[in-house]
Amino acid sequence: MVRSSILPAGVTVKRALRNAKSLLILFALIALNLVTAPETRAADELTVAAAADLTFAFKDVAAKFQQQSGAAVKLSFGSSGNFFSQIQNGAPYDLFFSADISYAKKLEDAGLTEPGSLYEYAVGKIVLWVPIGSSIDVSKGLSALTDPSSHKIAVANPEHAPYGRAAVAALKHEGIYDKIKDRIVLGENISQTAQFVQSGNADIGIIAYSLVMAPTMKDKGKFFEIPADDYPAIEQAAAIMKSSKHKELAQKFIAFVKQPSTTEIMQRYGFVIPK
Repeated sequence: MVRSSILPAGVTVKRALRNAKSLLILFALIALNLVTAPETRAADELTVAAAADLTFAFKDVAAKFQQQSGAAVKLSFGSSGNFFSQIQNGAPYDLFFSADISYAKKLEDAGLTEPGSLYEYAVGKIVLWVPIGSSIDVSKGLSALTDPSSHKIAVANPEHAPYGRAAVAALKHEGIYDKIKDRIVLGENISQTAQFVQSGNADIGIIAYSLVMAPTMKDKGKFFEIPADDYPAIEQAAAIMKSSKHKELAQKFIAFVKQPSTTEIMQRYGFVIPK
């Protein structure tokens, strides 16, 4: 029997080759796993573009869906108008939950949504909000904005934030927009608008009721619910993107949002559920 002079004592060439072959197979399996594992994870991850007013409500909703389905949900929050533009330009979202039904309808008309997937999931509300230590009396309603202490008034940018458009409409309805427009500071979205008031960068703000009901704000301020007749209804809608590679999972998520247990969560955050 021939032995290699470079092999350890007692190890034949045949045995060494067999061991080397086993190692090659092991390395190949490890490499294959490294390549396919991210794809497997990605296949079970749903990407959702969600309006900023859903920041707290949808964290609860997504956590419960993930627990029930085992699928991960990646939430991105921002202004509906910005998401609308991103999706038009090819942003790879599976689902779009807009705070303005018109954005979802425009995407549907452009052929960018899965046919028949448009779903009106909620109607939002706006409120006047100040931190707990503020001297401004919000019980006066929008007229409180004329208070000398209301130096800076936070409003979401009406150009791309539905809650900002609702706020401006309410101000004009009450006839005070022109009186206070020079004191308005614009938030990129309704969540940033709320942060302006929380941080003291604004004295008072018109924000989403859903944010006021969140644990981080619920006991931190005083609010006045602006009458719904003062502004157009904030009708909110969702749609599955036609480009989505996870349509079945997206359909399951929408079905989950429709469940009574989920609508109860939404109502807890101040949303009105369409019948």
